[in-house]
Amino acid sequence: MLGYKPLAAIKSLLSRTKFNRERLTDPTTREVDMRPIIENGWLTQAKHVPSPFFDARSDINDISLLVVHNISLPPGHFGGSYIEDFFTGNLDPNAHPFFDVIHKMGVSAHCLIKRNGEVVQFVSFLDRAWHAGQSSFAGRACCNDYSIGIELEGTEFTAYTELQYQALAELTLTIMQHYPQVTQPRITGHQYIAPLRKSDPGLSFDWVKYRQLIQG
Repeated sequence: MLGYKPLAAIKSLLSRTKFNRERLTDPTTREVDMRPIIENGWLTQAKHVPSPFFDARSDINDISLLVVHNISLPPGHFGGSYIEDFFTGNLDPNAHPFFDVIHKMGVSAHCLIKRNGEVVQFVSFLDRAWHAGQSSFAGRACCNDYSIGIELEGTEFTAYTELQYQALAELTLTIMQHYPQVTQPRITGHQYIAPLRKSDPGLSFDWVKYRQLIQG
């Protein structure tokens, strides 16, 4: 279980993370503060690939859970645009036999973190992405209603990259700062909110490492 961290400490960590700073390649190599900003539910520094698979939240003030997932398409393969195609309804069913099974599923997540740490956002945090399915957290069902879903490109049996952990930690801190009901005890994995159906992010996800990164 992840422990509580005061908002002031979150702001301090955000000011020091790699995701928040950009070094300019001018003669003075001046470092410019580039803190992540969420505007109208969108990360200003992420790649935006809007998905049609979302609907409105019943209460935008009820964002209070972060769910970590994994995905790889085809299963066990990394790279390419297949995940983006899947979350936007553009997956070619003829490109791989598995795609013929899933291409009409109509699912999404708020964000994807690729193996190289790139963050792609598909759905505004103010809207409900279709990532959790039948689920329950702390006795409350329908996690899509009140959660943010973050996908890591990976599998339950393949180690996630250092760049992914760094990007996930920095994204988590940004979300916690912007949506203060998302506290550390309210960060979980898909496998814990849908244990009879799901196993992600799996044994390959290092919760201790992640916790240490967001605690500083």
